[in-house]
Formats: sequence, structure tokens, C-alpha cells
Amino acid sequence: MRVVSLACSNTEILCELGLASCLVGVDDHSDFPAEVVDGLPRVGPDLSPDIEKVAALEPDLVLASLTVPGHEVVIEKLQAAALPFLAPEPTSIGDVLESITQIAEHLGHPAEGAALIARLRDALEPGSHPYENPPSVLVQWWPKPVIAPGRRSWTHDLIVAAGGSNPLANEEVKSRPLTDNEVRELDPDAIVLSWCGIKTDKIRPELIYENPAWKDLAALRKKRVFVVPEAILGRPSPRLVEGLEALRAIIGRLGERRSPGQRTPNGPSSAPNRN
Repeated sequence: MRVVSLACSNTEILCELGLASCLVGVDDHSDFPAEVVDGLPRVGPDLSPDIEKVAALEPDLVLASLTVPGHEVVIEKLQAAALPFLAPEPTSIGDVLESITQIAEHLGHPAEGAALIARLRDALEPGSHPYENPPSVLVQWWPKPVIAPGRRSWTHDLIVAAGGSNPLANEEVKSRPLTDNEVRELDPDAIVLSWCGIKTDKIRPELIYENPAWKDLAALRKKRVFVVPEAILGRPSPRLVEGLEALRAIIGRLGERRSPGQRTPNGPSSAPNRN
């Protein structure tokens, strides 16, 4: 079967299933595994692929996505071109696993899908932790405006599985922008920078520490601003296992969260634990 992937996550899923040989083209952002994607034709960015290039590759299936606003326009173009496609829209960890099952079955490899899901379920199991009040971890997808995940996000699930709490756990959204005032009210115990589309070595934690509006945040005063590649937190792929391990390592260094309402020296009270 000839497959064109229009999202990094789909590319990684196919390769983890052992089906890399099916790939005949990928989007411009697919970068893993390098030994597979470096030699494949590129069809453009995930939000604006060149549909003519996709069609020219004569795919039996186009693996698209609906995880980001704007992907629906790509689907409309695929439909107009009468190209066969599959477009998962996972939000939770459970959805991510279901999308892997769906892809494997659609390609006629249900056994490989079941084996991969079994491995991932074990690896993504919540671990034990000693915290009565799990420390709050604000994942930042973008700096200006700050965009953070809500409850309808696999990243929320990862934070909880790692032993932390998501400051936006009570909001039924995939993600949303936050003002400086809102971040001050949330006052997270740690901030994780996982900026979308930015290479890890280009992420600048000093921008966070230099923000005068946040100088009293517990995370800044205690030097708890961390960087985790967006590739292992922001993509609904098997590499979320690596993202979970990265969060566990961070949360393991934080200790127990302040009790709800407890004031910290020279800082505001923490936001209520919402998990």
C-alpha cells in the first residue's frame, strides 16, 4: 500500500508499526525517524500541503489529521481531489491509542497495532508518587500569547500520569491563551516550555525569567522553568512515552505542591489544586 503522511504523528505511528516501507511521501515537518523521512518526497506543510504533489504520488491512502485548527481545510481539499484519506482527531491519551489502532486496521495490520498498543499502555500507565498535593505544571505551547493545554489534551493526561496537576484541569478545552494576570493567579510550581515548531536549542527560558509581570511566580523564584521538546509532548504519537518520562523527571525534582491557598515567601497564594 502506498501512503502519504500529512502529519509528523502519522509518520511516526507508521514507522513504529513497522510499516515505513508504505510511505511514499511526507509533510515538510516530519523529522523522525530521520533515516526514513530524509529520503522521502515532501509535499508541503501540514496546514497547506500541495495537493497536486500528493496526488502525483498516487497514494492508496493519505494519512491526514484534525488535531490543529486549519486541518479541516486540508480535508476539504483532499475530498475535492477525490483522494482516499484517514484523519484522526485524538485529544486524550486514550484517543491517541485508538487512532493507532484505527490506522493499523485500515492498513490491514491489526496484529501489529494490537502489539504496539499493548506496549504503549504499559509505558503510559500512571506511576506511583508520594504527593498529597501534586505540584502544578504549566506546559507552554507558545510564549506570546502564552498558550497552555486544558483538560481535553493528551498533555493533561501525561501531567497527571507523571504525578503532577494541570493548572487548567477544570477547563474542557484542548488549549487556550492565557494573560499574564491569569498566569500569576495560577502561580504554577513549574513551567515547561514546549514551543510548537521551535527546535529545542532555540527555546529561550531567559525570556520567561525576564518577564517583569511574572517575577513573583514560584516557578521563577525557584528556577523551575524547564524545556521539553514539543516533538515528544505535542505530537499524538508513540513518542509520548518519552514525553511522560521527561515530565516524571521534572516533577520528581519538585517535591510536594504548596497546599491550596498557602502563601509562599514574597509570592501570591497558589491556585487551588483542581485534580
